[in-house]
Amino acid sequence: MNMTIMVDKDHVGDVMGDLNSRRGKVMGMDSNQGYEIINAQVPQAEVLLYAADLTAITGGLGKFTLEFSHYEEVPSQIAEKIIAAAQDK
Repeated sequence: MNMTIMVDKDHVGDVMGDLNSRRGKVMGMDSNQGYEIINAQVPQAEVLLYAADLTAITGGLGKFTLEFSHYEEVPSQIAEKIIAAAQDK
């Protein structure tokens, strides 16, 4: 997913760290009217509950948008977990 995240300057480091923990790739940053705009690509499975997490990180001051980007192969260690869970069912 392509993400565009608007946060104030005080929370940029926290948001970038959170994106990295979600296997996200920061593609660039811009500034606009006192906000930092972070452009990133993040796997869809990692952003299903992102609204609540961004609210917690920024104290309700962050905004984001999502749009589909492309399909990509799942890393092997994660694929193994998915397959094991499906076989347990």
